[in-house]
Amino acid sequence: MNDFDALPAAELEAELLAVCAAPAWGAAVTAGRPYPSREALLHAAGALVRGLSWDEVLKGLSAHPRIGERAEGAAKEAAWSRREQSTAASTADDATKAELVAVNRAYEEKFGHVFLIFASGRSQAEILAAAKQRLGNDEAAERTVVADQLARIAVLRLERMLDELG
Repeated sequence: MNDFDALPAAELEAELLAVCAAPAWGAAVTAGRPYPSREALLHAAGALVRGLSWDEVLKGLSAHPRIGERAEGAAKEAAWSRREQSTAASTADDATKAELVAVNRAYEEKFGHVFLIFASGRSQAEILAAAKQRLGNDEAAERTVVADQLARIAVLRLERMLDELG
């Protein structure tokens, strides 16, 4: 925790954008220092994502590729995204992949943003089933689910960042 708490604010906020692309979240996490423990930081980080305005959640979504699509580039968040989706990518057959593309399209038409799910450890069949189920949500319910999924991803990535800091 000492390394995290000791980083200059501007440097930390830049690092946190790779964790969650919502600037207000990075600023709030930074402003909350020092944290008494890793667990306290992770708990606060998740709660802060869930408390973001919808506009900030949309900023957070902007860094996420469509589920099933490979994130391009050498940036840290792209590498994390590829890692998070690696199990799903390796477990899908062509029919499931095609169906996921169709469900992604239907989801984006209904809600106006990418389908976001905590993909780590899930198969594409599991992700597809969740996407189909979530298409039945209304806008308010889906916003709550999206914020929760974004929080889960941010906490996982923050854990990785903390591991890298040592």
